[in-house]
Amino acid sequence: MQRPALTRPALTALLLSALASPSLAEVPKVVTDIPPVQSLVAQVMGDLGSPAVLLEQGGNAHSYQLKPSQAAALQEADLVLWVGPEMTPWLDRAIDGLQGPGKAVALLDAPGTLLQDFGGKPHVGGHEGHDHDAHDHEEHGEEHHHEGLDPHAWLSPVNAGTWLTLIGSELARRDPEHGATYIANAAQARLRLAMLDAKLMADLAPLKGRSFVTFHDAYGYFTSHYGLSAAGSVSMGDAAEPGAAHLTALRDSLSAKGVVCAFPEANHDPKQVDMLLEGTTVKRGAALDPEGSTLPYGPALYDQVLSGLGQAMRDCLAP
Repeated sequence: MQRPALTRPALTALLLSALASPSLAEVPKVVTDIPPVQSLVAQVMGDLGSPAVLLEQGGNAHSYQLKPSQAAALQEADLVLWVGPEMTPWLDRAIDGLQGPGKAVALLDAPGTLLQDFGGKPHVGGHEGHDHDAHDHEEHGEEHHHEGLDPHAWLSPVNAGTWLTLIGSELARRDPEHGATYIANAAQARLRLAMLDAKLMADLAPLKGRSFVTFHDAYGYFTSHYGLSAAGSVSMGDAAEPGAAHLTALRDSLSAKGVVCAFPEANHDPKQVDMLLEGTTVKRGAALDPEGSTLPYGPALYDQVLSGLGQAMRDCLAP
């Protein structure tokens, strides 16, 4: 039996209904630079989509090299969320070549982000011109210290909460049909983060005044927020091998500074930490993973990064 043909008004109504269907709404394609940022974005996107992350498992966030397929994904992205050129300088040039304005958002530029310099000093002014290659390597036998803006700002839960709000707003602006969901997911994520922050604050309070050494100067936001006492770092920069003079000076200061523990770091050879501790009473802690590069990627990773740092410090520093 032949079905009756649709009238023009009925056909128009059907097309309009289909266009209005939520199933046809396109969720933005989001690309992120490092696992903690991907995790925060994944919390906000929820079941609507899964953001991509460029840094592969075990990769070095400061010196990673983009694959051609990743460069192509960047060009196809609707939104690129990254910490900024101070953290992932290899992404800076690729972002400059993106087609279309406003596709990339540097989280260090987000209004309300708390910024500090290496060593925990408050950051004053802009953050242009910090070049890892210029400052982090040893040249002609002279050690170059970290200086300028510390880009590891995600290790402050205050900043993570600020960024969750920004991520929700950016996604809602690009996908208003699901805007309420993004905003609600961001609010729920901030609530979970506040609960974790309160727990860590209570757990780490007994460790105040207990000095420790880390592999490299990446933990200033975490230690400042929780009132912990970092006494120095083994490596002088993100990619630099520590020189003999620096290791000797640091070793000589362990007793004077009352250092209790030294922490190696994931994806870095622990031999320098072992050399530093040889013959001392300073304990060797678990390897810290500030970027979550050894953890399963996804929405749970950010909380696991903070919890992992807290657990490692409790295990080694507890009186």
